[in-house]
Amino acid sequence: MRLHYLLLIWVTLSDAFGRRPVMLMALLIFAIGAIVCAVSHDWTTMLAGRTDQGLGGGGLIALTTVLITDLVPLRDRGRFYALVSIVWAAGSATGPIIGGALAQSGSWRWIFWINLPIVGMGVVGIGLFLRLARRRHTLTEKLRMFDYPGSALFIASITALLIPITWGGVQYAWASWHTLVPLLLGAAGLVGFSLYELLVAARSRDVAISERRPLLIPPAVMSNWTVGILYAGSTFHGLILYSLVYYMPEYFQSVKGYSPVIAGVAALPQTVTIVPCAILVGVIVGITGRYRWAVWAGWLLTCFGMGFLILLESNTTVAQWIFLEAVSGLGIGLLFPSIALAIQSSVPQREVSVAATLVLFFRSMGQAIGVAVGGAILDNQLQRQISAASLLEDTSSSQSGLSLNAVTLVELLKHIPSDSSEAVEIRRALVDSFQVIWMVMCGFAGLNLILSIGVKEFDMNQNHETEQGFVHDTR
Repeated sequence: MRLHYLLLIWVTLSDAFGRRPVMLMALLIFAIGAIVCAVSHDWTTMLAGRTDQGLGGGGLIALTTVLITDLVPLRDRGRFYALVSIVWAAGSATGPIIGGALAQSGSWRWIFWINLPIVGMGVVGIGLFLRLARRRHTLTEKLRMFDYPGSALFIASITALLIPITWGGVQYAWASWHTLVPLLLGAAGLVGFSLYELLVAARSRDVAISERRPLLIPPAVMSNWTVGILYAGSTFHGLILYSLVYYMPEYFQSVKGYSPVIAGVAALPQTVTIVPCAILVGVIVGITGRYRWAVWAGWLLTCFGMGFLILLESNTTVAQWIFLEAVSGLGIGLLFPSIALAIQSSVPQREVSVAATLVLFFRSMGQAIGVAVGGAILDNQLQRQISAASLLEDTSSSQSGLSLNAVTLVELLKHIPSDSSEAVEIRRALVDSFQVIWMVMCGFAGLNLILSIGVKEFDMNQNHETEQGFVHDTR
């Protein structure tokens, strides 16, 4: 989950020690994590490596976004976010295919080894070409830039929220105290964190800027209704995105019977449509200086797209599911740059790096929630559908004590005739269960479409303020 709560810490580190060295450190941490995963022989080592990769990957994502805010004026940023979207889409499109092929061939360790040449190119490129201006600070001054109490409370609270979200419905029931207690503690911690940040900010109003205590999330980045609506939209954007990324391949494998590689290819219509949409938003916003149309169009298309997915059946043709997937991909693609640009134009430019990072944070939170929500819906619906149809009473899967989920049913379908009544009923149960996921996501998109009406249009021709701009002449 890219260690969501550390995204803001990476930005604070780069404020103090510079974007370039901190980005190189993030690349190094990511590379170490990849190596640990590649050589692992047990779950503990793999988990440690994945944690390292999440830590470094989160830093890379946050700092890439912040660098664009440093180097590019607000009105021109959409074009650069389009370039980032192209790279992201290329990785998202090829990653599942390459990963599926390597997993099928038994060479899964290469999933991690292939990261190293890419990291190497990044290190060389950043080391040679990224030259940024920086104010000189002593080590003491750098250490004073951190909001230690706020960071500790924020990290503890988000951790308390994320852990039960990941194990809810898997390791423990959602109604179990193991799930509810940390959820409530995390929510209470976030309330306490918000009150602390507001209190410190209130006490610092009459103090010189140089003497003010640092804040992890300055209240200025939450200063109006527009940013609140957009941060909520970023959360739901991530939630819907990852419900698609995670559960569309499951649909193709379980209902259509595709291999992991083909299932990855089948998800391309949703991925490749992101790039042209991001480019379109960047160009039009750069010309017109207006972004609300993209937010509205994004949520409208996402709502329609998720509704169209409800039409997916076991006998849906290739041409049909390509079209049904593409509509939601268009909507999600419009939302990537439009939400980011809308938020950056809605906050004071001196706080834009934090605001841009919060977009990533809320989207990442939504991604974690989306996987959990989709999993809870799928498993609960499968239990209900299978029980109602009195299926699997005499199957080996039920006798072995395996949990009833999509993975179990996929394995079962491999061992029974595809035209048998039981196979038909299982596929029907899977289709109905996936449809509930798309219905819920369609509702979320519709809610955000309504909320987005309240988004205000701010001026995008604001002065570009940055302390770490590009140095053109290093002589």
